[in-house]
Amino acid sequence: MPAFPSALSPAAGLDLAPLRAKWGWIVALGVVYTVAGFIALGSVVTATVVSVFVVGAMMIVAGVFEVINSFQIKTWGKFLFWLAIGVLYIVGGFATFENPLLVAAFLTFVLGFTLIVSGVARIFLAFNMKAESMWVWVMLSGFITLLLGGLILARWPVSSLYILGLFLAIDLIFAGAAWISLGLGLHWHDEPKTPAAKPA
Repeated sequence: MPAFPSALSPAAGLDLAPLRAKWGWIVALGVVYTVAGFIALGSVVTATVVSVFVVGAMMIVAGVFEVINSFQIKTWGKFLFWLAIGVLYIVGGFATFENPLLVAAFLTFVLGFTLIVSGVARIFLAFNMKAESMWVWVMLSGFITLLLGGLILARWPVSSLYILGLFLAIDLIFAGAAWISLGLGLHWHDEPKTPAAKPA
């Protein structure tokens, strides 16, 4: 049977030599992510606050860029519009640092509501899919998403103390596992063997 090239195979057309030389750093990065994920899992309330701080910092950075971009607009109406958006982003970002738990409650509510809407949409999509397609898996995914969103809102606002931190911890653990597997895959993959030249 023909061998299909994998993502780490030389036949895939990728020059992986620079990555192979740094496989140890990639594994180390994965270990750091994984350890940080388990630390966050041990204190989900602190992880929730950290995740809110990250959102706040991103809002401030986005607001600064919006303000800078507003000065590139020639018309007064659009200039004031973009300037107001940038200022609101900056104010909102600093507000997250003033009361992170209130912002966490708001973000958790939005997350739960979004999951419910997404689950209902997937279930509706499954009912409209053809019989020979994978409608069962789409419907199962919709029910799981709907259930998760319902559980978040059922426990709201208490769930706002740990949901964002729990999601952050899980994301860090999975990201760390992915980096570790990538680094070990690069290390264990043999370099292509060059055939020895035959004597003339």
